[in-house]
Amino acid sequence: MRGKRSAEVARDTKETRIRVRLDLDGSGAAKLATGIPFLEHMLDQVARHAMLDLEIDAQGDLQIDAHHTVEDIGIVFGQAFARALGDKAGVRRYGHAYVPLDEALSRAVLDLSGRPGLEYHVAFARALIGEFDVDLVHEFFQGFVNHALVTLHLDNLRGDNAHHQCETLFKAFARALRAAVELDPRSAGVVPSTKGRL
Repeated sequence: MRGKRSAEVARDTKETRIRVRLDLDGSGAAKLATGIPFLEHMLDQVARHAMLDLEIDAQGDLQIDAHHTVEDIGIVFGQAFARALGDKAGVRRYGHAYVPLDEALSRAVLDLSGRPGLEYHVAFARALIGEFDVDLVHEFFQGFVNHALVTLHLDNLRGDNAHHQCETLFKAFARALRAAVELDPRSAGVVPSTKGRL
């Protein structure tokens, strides 16, 4: 019987203090305290659509801006994800999803490759969603892939509303993540690579 796929990771710097706890085999529950409401809305989508339980407690230098906090949340989320995933034996490895929201459509394609790589092709309709700087979406995903050691392609294929564009990105990412980490009963205990490891 496979052990529980969960992890907790903390990161303390002069700029941020971040704690992330996640369970890859959860029910989609989220408990989020970051000081950045729009990011919490996006992370709630990740938990819900990836069907993982996610707790994030973050304090950062928001008096400057949200950059360090968003980036470091991506880093610690990636570290916790990698730790929870373990040796990746029995997982499907690859996941992809298209997600629409009204006029917006995004695609995410993910490989639990053991190699960090981000292809990010998003032209937001505006620079701010409320007070949230859309440049930080890239920083979050770059932090995640660098520390989760995954290859991730994110493309916003169309959209006129920046909120819709962003939400489709996070939902597509979540659905691709869910597919990639799913255990394949046909390859129980086998690492899905001809190398024998990922």
